[in-house]
Parts: sequence; structure tokens; C-alpha cells
Amino acid sequence: MAAGQFGQLVPVGGGDPIPLVNDVMTIGRRESCDICLKFQNISGTHCELALRNGVWHLRDLNSSNGVKVNGERTQRRPLRPGDEISIAQHKYVIQYEIGVGVKFDEVVAEEDGFGQSLMEKAGLAKPKPGNPGQT
Repeated sequence: MAAGQFGQLVPVGGGDPIPLVNDVMTIGRRESCDICLKFQNISGTHCELALRNGVWHLRDLNSSNGVKVNGERTQRRPLRPGDEISIAQHKYVIQYEIGVGVKFDEVVAEEDGFGQSLMEKAGLAKPKPGNPGQT
């Protein structure tokens, strides 16, 4: 990784890595997104990556075709280095180093307990606007 990067998304099957250069990055088909993916099955603003407390978090922005982490559909989720992210049908592996002193399992425990219904956790419902557990 180059200096000034917080990590990268590496396309599964080949292609140039996409540098993660900001602590919050939108991904979508629109030119205004931080990461513009010009595929028909990608929503205008599909999802968001946010670096919080040394861990990247993925959040679906009510996209039509959803996001998956390691094959499991999700609305939001903290990401481990090496996790496979599917944005619609396009797959990437996230590569980064977890922040010094950060315990990933504690981050996951914090995320799991708050602000999301069981239906949202299962990917069967979209988060309600203003939900305090949303990132």
C-alpha cells in the first residue's frame, strides 16, 4: 500500500487495486462517488465504507442489488482485513491493517448489540431513517 492510503479494495479475478484514501468513501455508479463503478447493476450511490476506530465498516445505502460480505447479505458490518465484499455481483477483497490496540472482536460485539432489528441483521429489512445504530 502506498503512503496516505488507509487500505485498498482488490478486485477478485484481477484488475487494479482501488486505494482507500479517505476515512469515509461512497461507492456507486455516479461520478460524484469517491469510488465510481460504471456497471449497470450498481446503484447511483450503492454503499459506503467508513473507517472508525481503526476498523473499516461497510453500509448499504438502500441499493437495488445489495452488498454481501463473505457471501452473506448485509445492511452494515465491520470488515476484517481479507473479507470479500460483493457490490451487486462485483467482488473485491479489502486489504488494510487494523488500528494499533484495536480488538476486532470488541468492535463486532459493540456493533451487534445496538440499533438494528433482527430483520435488518438478516438483510430482510432496510434500516429505518434516523436509526441511532446506523453508521
